[in-house]
Order: sequence, then structure tokens, then C-alpha cells
Amino acid sequence: MHDIREIAILLVEDDPGHARLVEKNLRRANIKNEIVFAPNGQEALDYLFGEGAHEGKEHAGHLLVLLDLNLPVLDGYQVLQRLKSDKRTKRIPVIILTTTDDPREVIRCYELGCNVYITKPMDYEQFAEAIHKIGLFLMVVMIPNGG
Repeated sequence: MHDIREIAILLVEDDPGHARLVEKNLRRANIKNEIVFAPNGQEALDYLFGEGAHEGKEHAGHLLVLLDLNLPVLDGYQVLQRLKSDKRTKRIPVIILTTTDDPREVIRCYELGCNVYITKPMDYEQFAEAIHKIGLFLMVVMIPNGG
């Protein structure tokens, strides 16, 4: 197992305001990890698999993914399916962080292999508090070795 500080967080979020709010509240929860931003699903996969603009670039060997579902280019479901179906990345923990609260979508994400499903509250203060709690959760969670 690895020290939480060695784990980079890949934040896949197309709304820059939400991305800033997530980062700010993770920092408020004392999470000092590197946070990598991907504004769409294709960018996230390129980062994860070292393709496209990320070809040949070094990145953290241990990752945790915070994944929105409603993304341009490739949606969160497509990212999750590709991530969990590849032996190199299937053990990377994925936290779905989305406004979608339809029970069928929750089930679909768990069936595709997500580890945690969190609905973003619409209220700013509640959203900030939810992200702060995710940060506290990340301080105690164990991340598996390897991809």
C-alpha cells in the first residue's frame, strides 16, 4: 500500500467552476496530492493510457479518479468502461462525482466497476461540504498497488 501523498488525483470535470470548487475543498481537507485536470473523457483516457497529448509523458504511478458522468467527447460511462476493462487500469479507484441521481445510473456505474458514487449537491455550501468530506475520506482509504 502507498502513502496517500504518493497518489495523484485525476479530476475529470468539464465545468471549470466545479473543478475549482473540488480542488479548493480537497485542499481545505488537507489533501496535498497532485491534482490533474481533464476537461473531457478523451483527455482522461489519453492521460491514463499515455496517448495523444500525454504520449511519452511521465505521470504518477498511483492514481485515484474523480469522474463526472456528463462529459463532452466521451462521457463518464465510456471512460469508466474503458478504465475497468483494461488490465493496466482496472484497479484504479474511481469515485463518480455527478449531478445524476437516477437509481438506474447509479446501478449502471457500479456494474461498470466504480468504487463510490456521490451525487453533487446543487447548493454551493452543500457541494463544498461534500467535497471536504471526500477529502477526509481520501486520508483514510487504502489504494491498491499497481494498475
